[in-house]
Parts: sequence; structure tokens; C-alpha cells
Amino acid sequence: MASRTSGKGSQSTAGNSQQRAGRPGGAAKKAPAKASAKAPAKKAPSKPAGRAPARKATARKPAAKAAPRPGAARRVGRGLAHGAGSVFRGVGRGAKGLDPAHRKDGLALLLLAAALVVAVGTWSSLDGPVGDLIRLLITGAFGRLDLVVPILLAVIALRLFRHPERPEANGRIVIGLSALVIGVLGQVHVACGSPGRGDGSQALQDAGGMIGWAASKPLLFTVGEMLAVPLLFLLTVFGVLVVTATPVNAIPRRLRELGIRLGVVEPHPDEYGPEDAGGYAEYAEEWREAPPARRPRRGAAAAAADPARAEAEALDKRRSARRGPVEPPAGREPDAVDLAAAAAASLDGAVLHGIPPTPLVADLSSGVTPDGGRDGGLRDGRAAPAARGKKKAPAAEAPGTVPDLTKPAPEPAGGLPARAEQLQLAGDITYALPSLGLLERGGPGKTRSAANDAIVASLTNVFAEFKVDAAVTGFTRGPTVTRYEVELGPAVKVERITALTKNIAYAVASPDVRIISPIPGKSAVGIEIPNSDREMVNLGDVLRLADAAGDDHPMLVALGKNVEGGYEMANLAKMPHILVAGATGSGKSSCINCLITSIMVRATPEDVRMVLVDPKRVELTAYEGIPHLITPIITNPKRAAEALQWVVREMDLRYDDLAAFGFRHIDDFNAAVRAGKVKPPEGSGRELSPYPYLLVIVDELADLMMVAPRDVEDSIVRITQLARAAGIHLVLATQRPSVDVVTGLIKANVPSRLAFATSSLADSRVILDQPGAEKLIGKGDGLFLPMGANKPIRMQGAFVTEAEVAAIVQHCKDQMAPVFRDDVTVGTSKKKEIDEEIGDDLDLLCQAAELVVSTQFGSTSMLQRKLRVGFAKAGRLMDLMESRGVVGPSEGSKARDVLVKPDELDGVLAVIRGEDRP
Repeated sequence: MASRTSGKGSQSTAGNSQQRAGRPGGAAKKAPAKASAKAPAKKAPSKPAGRAPARKATARKPAAKAAPRPGAARRVGRGLAHGAGSVFRGVGRGAKGLDPAHRKDGLALLLLAAALVVAVGTWSSLDGPVGDLIRLLITGAFGRLDLVVPILLAVIALRLFRHPERPEANGRIVIGLSALVIGVLGQVHVACGSPGRGDGSQALQDAGGMIGWAASKPLLFTVGEMLAVPLLFLLTVFGVLVVTATPVNAIPRRLRELGIRLGVVEPHPDEYGPEDAGGYAEYAEEWREAPPARRPRRGAAAAAADPARAEAEALDKRRSARRGPVEPPAGREPDAVDLAAAAAASLDGAVLHGIPPTPLVADLSSGVTPDGGRDGGLRDGRAAPAARGKKKAPAAEAPGTVPDLTKPAPEPAGGLPARAEQLQLAGDITYALPSLGLLERGGPGKTRSAANDAIVASLTNVFAEFKVDAAVTGFTRGPTVTRYEVELGPAVKVERITALTKNIAYAVASPDVRIISPIPGKSAVGIEIPNSDREMVNLGDVLRLADAAGDDHPMLVALGKNVEGGYEMANLAKMPHILVAGATGSGKSSCINCLITSIMVRATPEDVRMVLVDPKRVELTAYEGIPHLITPIITNPKRAAEALQWVVREMDLRYDDLAAFGFRHIDDFNAAVRAGKVKPPEGSGRELSPYPYLLVIVDELADLMMVAPRDVEDSIVRITQLARAAGIHLVLATQRPSVDVVTGLIKANVPSRLAFATSSLADSRVILDQPGAEKLIGKGDGLFLPMGANKPIRMQGAFVTEAEVAAIVQHCKDQMAPVFRDDVTVGTSKKKEIDEEIGDDLDLLCQAAELVVSTQFGSTSMLQRKLRVGFAKAGRLMDLMESRGVVGPSEGSKARDVLVKPDELDGVLAVIRGEDRP
């Protein structure tokens, strides 16, 4: 007891001393302490003034150190509080991580449980603390209408169950219900005599409760009962209109609809009826869900009244906004100028004063892609993937970033037929097309990545360093390369960008940079930069798109996927001939495999017949024995030249029939034959049948041009000039695109080109008549230049595996056996046999032929030296070998061309001796 008293006395003494020290009239012995307390405050104002007295008080209080238990208890309490807080914070973070649908269902279930508890507490006498709390809160707040509260809670819970996708209408419903409840409870309170709080809680519960008292009391005090009731009634009507989303001007129409549905009112024929409620329902839904429109800024009415001025202002905005991201300023919605520009861009392919719409304008218009609406459909022999009406998946992009303009991958066609229907051929033969299930599906295309943003930053840095007024406004990601769109500022030459090719390649650390100036159909320069991660384009995905588009033309083939994310297909009947060229390993053989596989999957043998020429002997052997072949695969270059001459004869025969029956195209003739409108002349004994398309694929043109250049060139030129209307089409492939293989006549008559990676600029100019193919990166990366196009299309060629080809070939072989023609590899004009002219010189002629073929050098003087014959005899031997096709004609003093390879020597000697060719 004494210690406690002494402790208190010491504390009080310390407190009194501090008080005395702070007073002006304190004891003299406290003056030094006072001075020491004030002196530091004057020298260093930042330090607290009471720092010295605090230290003195602490020194006089030793009892605080002797009681550590309260500090330990406080620390334990703080630890428990922190632990509980972390638990609750973890639960909160877990709740935030829940799916939104689960959160909405949980809220609805919570409201339903609350409705059940309130119903039990208000509709029956629930004893206990829960019942007392419900009577205190619900009955005290709502009064006589406490019975309606569970119904309202249950209705809100059911709405959350039925329409969880409309969270934007929750605010409207809360406002409407609040106005409705306040208005009704206020009227009930007035009708019950308007009891006050002085009358007791039971009187308030028997009237409108606390809510009714709070709603009616101010009105009764200010305007009286005569005006209070109408005002509360108007508030109730407002709540009903807001809850039902009914504007005032639509009340008569809604009442009439209700009367028509109940059968009270007869509908008039010329009046709006419930069966035509679609348009008004759309208006009602739009009115319900539309956010409140902001007030237009000053000058918007003038812009709307003057469309020309609005367009001019929109154009000025586009030019001024090219340096930055094309977006409206933060905190402002698109105004009338932006909407006018969006209305101009909503037209398919519309341009504003010759300039395509920006990505902002394209995004403001519904259903219009940023490239001006060029999305989807099969046109000009090509196909784009995205059909109209498909919306692009929303990308979570931060404000100010460059938009990704890549077209979305088409959705897989579900529920479509597998195109394995039975097709009736000649006689009683049935043929089933292979199913697309034999071809594998590819994964979804890759989207925007961090590498794209890094390249955009590098390009922007290059433009800033070289002081070029240009900005990257978007990009499209393809499977192999990504094309970045760059818009130039006013008075900036396009050459400023093209001159920075090496600097751009240095900045993005890629040597294969290709610049397109401009992008076809856009006022922008394209910079194509290879992707660090390439994608595989499967043949099955391209063919499924063609099947989903409903194009059943048998000559439609799959090519690949372009840089904009769309699949590329070509109709060989519209090409009408195509040249495929590229270096070894660039993807040329894979392209040929895709063409042949596309024909087998989509066409029957009566639709398309093929002639395959494979001098390499290993590329097309997988297709041996398919029913589409009209002759076995040709591997001998000399017989390939004869097959081309047969194609010329077949073309002439078809044109004879077209001219005799008065048709200009083979499709019209076939349609007339199938319809029975064409009959053969009487007495001819001929039975007319539709002509199939004839597709000639030459896998290596250089080998044919080395063996018989004149005959091959003449046949190709003749076919390409005339065979389009006869249904005959050529696919010429070569890995040596030089001027002696792809001659000027061949280039002039083969309008469509497909170039893969080449080794030099000269080869690119031979194929495309322009540079570009030398900058391709190989493995299917190509440039497709269809007939009539000015700029080639960058694309990644499709790929089909050997297993897929084997499955398709086996299916075709099981359906039908091939029917070959014997006259394909027979020459057009047989050489006249002059065996009698050989006479006794047969052995000498065989020696001369063996010598010339083995050395590949045809010279008369060489025969004189090697065979020890005179000039006359050597010249006669050379003429005999020319008549047998061993050497070419004389060209003055030059040595003659040897037309026979060393491995064909046995066949040549057999022909000279009059024996059968081995």
C-alpha cells in the first residue's frame, strides 16, 4: 500500500513539477530546465520542444520497467489481432478470385435465405433473439408492410438466378424499388393517422414504420396533407416506371398491349399488335440497358447540321493524331465529330477523302473491320477466313497501345457434312470423297505477345532518332511474319521509310525485313518482320474453311495463311495457269502435295483428271495408282514432252466439239450434256459425256527444258494461250527460275505466280517481275501473285504430312481403280523409218551413237578422228543420228546438241537396230 502511494506521489510530483516548469511564475530552481528546453527549440525548430522534460519524466518513473506483464499481454493481443486480420484478408482475396457467376449465385442464395428468415419472423411468431431482431428491424422500419419484405427479397433473388448477365440493370432496379417503397409507406402512414415518435413504437409499427414516418413527416410539416398524398403517389408511380423500364410516352401502348393479351381490347389490323412487338421490344431493351447519354459538347449541333464540316474536322483530327495513339481523350466519350466519321466508315470499304478509316473509326462502327470491311468471302479465286458478323474477341489492351488488327481465326464448322456422300459415276460405279477427318486440325493462331510491343517500341525509337514524322498505328500477326502498319505525317515522303530498311533491321535484330509501300487498300506503309515463334498451317484447316463456305468447285485448292490471319485458297480454273518456283527447301514440294491432295479430297475422277510429270522420280511416287490419273506418273523427260503434245491434241479436240455445238466454255458444254440439251449427230455412233477438267502438274520444268526445249516450250505456250476455255490448266514448278528455263514466252502466258524463297534478286525478278522473294525466310514462306493483282500476298504455305497423304491416297484407291489412256506418251508425228538407208553402216552408226551419247558432244570432226572415217561418212552418220533423235539439228560450226542421256543409250541402240525399246 505504501509502495502504491509512493508511486502515485512520485507521479503526481513529477506531473506538478512539469506543470510548474511550464508556468511563467515557477520556482527559481526550474528556470535552468526551462531555459534548456527553450534553447534547443530556437536553434533547431524541427525538434520537439518538450523533448528534455520528457526524458526527465522517464528518469523519475522507474515503476514502469518493473511491470512487464501488461506489455506482454498487449503484444499477444496484437499478434492475435494481426492473425485474425490476415485470415479475413485471405478470405476476402479468395472471394475476389471466385468466378463472377459463383459470386452472383452466392448473393442470390444469400438473399433467398434472408427472405426465408424474414418470412418466418414476420408471418409467424418466431421466439428468441432472431425473432426479436426481425421485429425490431423489419417491422419497425416497414410497419404494416413488413409482410411484403420477404416477397421483395425473393423476387430479387429469382431475378439474379434468371438474369445474371444483366448486372447493369441492378442500379435501376434498386432506385425504382426504393422510390416505390418510400412512396407506398408514406401513403400508408398518412392513411393511418400519421402517428409520431411520441406515440410509441407500437403506433409506428401499426402504421408505415420508421420509413413511412420519415417520408411523410417532412411533407406534412411543409405542404400539408392535401399536397403530401399526391406527391407520394407521384413518387410511387415513378418507382413503378423505373422498375418496369417504361417511359411515360409508352404507357398507353403498354396498356393497350396488356388489354390485347387479356382479350379485353380488340386489335386493329393497321395498328401495332403483340405479334409485331419485336421492334418495340428491341427499343425497350435498348432503353433498359443503355447507359445515360452525356450532354453533347458545344458545337456538336453545328457539326451534325453540316456533315461536310464534320468530315473535314474528322480528317484534321486524323492527321493531328497520327503521332500518338488513335483514341479519344481520357474522360470523354466520342462526340458528334467522331460519330460522323464512324458513320462514314460504317459503309463497306468506305474511305474518307481517299484515306481509309483509322482503327478508332473502324472500332466505333459496328461490324466493320479496321481494314475497311475486307473480311470474309471467296473472291477473285481467294478466300478470307472471317465471315461477316463474327465479332473479334475482346483483347484487354492498355490505353495507348498499338491495336492488334489480326483477323480472328474462324470457328470450327460444327455439324457440317463430312462430304463423303456417294457420287454416281459412269455406269453403276459409286465414289465416296475422302472425309476431312483424315486431315489433322491445327491449334488456334497465336495472338499479341510482348515481342510485338517491343518491336513497336523499337520502330518508334528509330523514327524518333532519324526525325521521321511517322507512327505505328497497328499490326497484323501472321503465322510467319507480323506486318506493322506505319502512317506518315503531312509532307513526309515514303522514301524516308524505305531508306531506313537497314536501320530498322538493326533495331529489331532481324535481317529479313521487308517494306511494303503502300499496303494495298490502305494509306499506310507495311513493315514485315519475322516472328520469333512460327506457326504451322495445316491443310485440313484451310479445306474445312472452304467446306464451311459452301464452295464445291472441284478445282479449288488450299494454299496457306496470309499475314493478316486469313486463309488463302485459289481456284485453278480462274488462275488459269500458275508458276511455282523457289530454291531447294523453300516449300515448293509441300505446295505441290497440298494442291494434289486438295484435288483428291474435293473432286471425283470424273470431275478432274491429272497428268503428273516427276522427272525427280521421288516427289510424286506417293500418288501412283490413284483413280484421278489419266496416265502413269511420267518420269522420263522425253516422254513428258510427248505428253504435253498429247495435251495440245486433246485441247484441239475439245475446241472442235465446242465449235460444233456452239459453246464458248467447257462448263457450258458439260452443263448442256448433263441436262440432255446436246445430242450427237445422227449416224456418228458417238455418245457424248462431260469433259473433266485436265490438270497437268510438272514438278521440275528445268529437266524438260534441258531435254527438248523447243518442243516443251512450244507445247506450253500453245496450252497456256488457248486451253483456258477447254478446261485444261497447267501447274509448272521449278527450283531453277532462270531465263533459259522460264522463258519470256512462258512468263507472258502464265499469269499467276507463287514464289518461295529464292537465292538471288535476279530469280525473284524472273518469277514475280519484282523483288521480294529473295527476302523470304524459307520453309513455306511465300509470295502469291494471282492473275490481275498488283502486289503479291505474303503467306505461309500449308503443310500436309506423309501419313495424311497416304490415308487420302489409300481411300481413293479403295474406291476406284485408275483407267489409263495409251496414247498419252506417243509422239505427235512418228519419225520416218529409214533403216534401208543405213545399209552396211549399222555397226558404225551404233559406235557413233554410243560415242556421242557417252561424251555428250556431237561433232562431225570428232567422229572423223575417233572412228577414222572421212568427212562425208561422218556427216552421213550425224544425219542418221539426227533422224533418230539422238542429236539436234546443225547450227553452223557449233557442235550439235545431244538429246539423249547416257542412261537412255540402250533404248537408242535398240531403236537403231529395229528392236523394241527396253
